[in-house]
Amino acid sequence: MSGALEGQIVVALEQAVAAPLATSRLADAGARVIKLERLEGDFARGYDDYVLGQSSYFVWNNRGKESCTVDLKKAEDLDLLLSMLERADVFVQNLAAGATDRLGIGSLSLRERFPRLIVCDIGGYAEGTPDHQRKAYDLLIQAETGLAGVTGSDESGPSRVGISLCDIATGEAAYAAILEALFKRERTGQGSHVQLSLFDTIAEFMNVPYLARRYGGREPRRPGLAHPSIAPYGVFRASDGEILISIQNDREWKVFCEEVLRDAALTTDPLYARNTERVKNRAGLDAKVQQAIGAMSSDDICRLLDAVRIAYGRLSTVGDLMHHRSAAFAEVETPAGKVALLAPPNVVDGRRPALRPVPALGEHDAALRAEFGPRETASQNAR
Repeated sequence: MSGALEGQIVVALEQAVAAPLATSRLADAGARVIKLERLEGDFARGYDDYVLGQSSYFVWNNRGKESCTVDLKKAEDLDLLLSMLERADVFVQNLAAGATDRLGIGSLSLRERFPRLIVCDIGGYAEGTPDHQRKAYDLLIQAETGLAGVTGSDESGPSRVGISLCDIATGEAAYAAILEALFKRERTGQGSHVQLSLFDTIAEFMNVPYLARRYGGREPRRPGLAHPSIAPYGVFRASDGEILISIQNDREWKVFCEEVLRDAALTTDPLYARNTERVKNRAGLDAKVQQAIGAMSSDDICRLLDAVRIAYGRLSTVGDLMHHRSAAFAEVETPAGKVALLAPPNVVDGRRPALRPVPALGEHDAALRAEFGPRETASQNAR
């Protein structure tokens, strides 16, 4: 099945997670993605060796790409990149702030030279801010944006979200912005300069606690496995395990009281009748819910909640996820053999995208250099 972006050429001067995730999504959609790596490779290749001796990060985020090693301090390799950009539709880079400008391939010069090119710059902090030149990595941004401050519990203190959320979210945002820019070019014939930062991405995600703090006047608490503004919404202990239960509105609260807690009087109790009051009186509320849930097994409570259409989730380990009945998997070829990944989430016309192979370092050096270089003159401009 042809991808929606078949025929589009993406050149990626990328490393780590955010930019590679964005370009892997473009590759899944059918684009040709040329990944330019330093001679020692994208440093994400060395993050771990869990996947048949390969990095889990690299295998996940670099399927469907062609790998070409370059040293952009050498004129011939810089010329090779410019030759690629003459034919490219998108250029994505997440080098340190100012690095592309020093190489003469900054966004402004590229946009002048290649008017149809979409240039996407990904950094830690937005250009024009005092922190633009700072190095920035996922956990540091979790701390700076206040995300770590609203994660964890009051007892344990601030905590890291268990995945590289800042990188992942920024990569997904970059993917969406690039698609918007491609759509705009279809209408106008003009490329765009797209800029994203990890800080801006997660700061925008923080709008609910920010609004609560700015207009509510109180620093949000760290709720652990509970929702800060909805109750009951948190973890409860069944007789043989833990389960999260979510009540989203007063109608569900009435059903929950009558069918699960077997205490219809709670629906009119002024302490618990409305969500705002339930949140204020969460300790007493949770105790009443726990008393009812604790007498049941996990299977029994799940069957009951399914029957009355109340949302819940089992508290799972990653090992549980491996065998979850709703988990979907997709195979991908890697230099060390086939690997089963958790599948991409998008299902179009009943199908998930087919995953193309993960490249070895420099696997496509010879073919790409034969195709794109050397250029006849440094001043050629195919656009």
